[in-house]
Amino acid sequence: ATNFLGSPVLAVGNNAGAPATVLDYDLDDAAFELSQISEGYIGRLCAGLDDLVDPLRVHLVPKLADELVIGILGSVSKRLEAAIRKSKFTPLGAISLDSDIRYLMTFAKDRMDSPELKSNVTLCKACTPLARLNQITLLMNVDDLEDALDLISVSKRKGNWDLKLDDAKTLLSLRVDFEGSKVN
Repeated sequence: ATNFLGSPVLAVGNNAGAPATVLDYDLDDAAFELSQISEGYIGRLCAGLDDLVDPLRVHLVPKLADELVIGILGSVSKRLEAAIRKSKFTPLGAISLDSDIRYLMTFAKDRMDSPELKSNVTLCKACTPLARLNQITLLMNVDDLEDALDLISVSKRKGNWDLKLDDAKTLLSLRVDFEGSKVN
């Protein structure tokens, strides 16, 4: 089933009279296939951001335009993280999340004027919430809990891991194929 935007991941509900947007990465094979061939919510989000930001960017010096985009990406990333924390994930849903966040990263790099901000590493250093989204994506895509521990320890040694252990446990407990007692 898809919503009015044609995305099997984005669901619109009603919470006490106010529209609520929920991400649903609890995908089966059919929903995953549909998510791969449909435009999805991230593509529409990025197109909407272009519509809002492009008229402003033409009047800004490149450094200020980059800061504007980074600020907006930070806000978007925080909202996406909050929505992700309310979703359940299958392994296919985690792959779909990876695809969505890669799309967002490519979109971000394409909008940067500074050549230094056109790599994932420097962009993530400039925008911590976006870095967290990348870390969440890596974490949600591990095959098993031992891989999660390896990922966290290696990433911490490299100095590119901001998620706290409690955050990692909370996120891993969203995977429907991981037992909650083993996550903790």
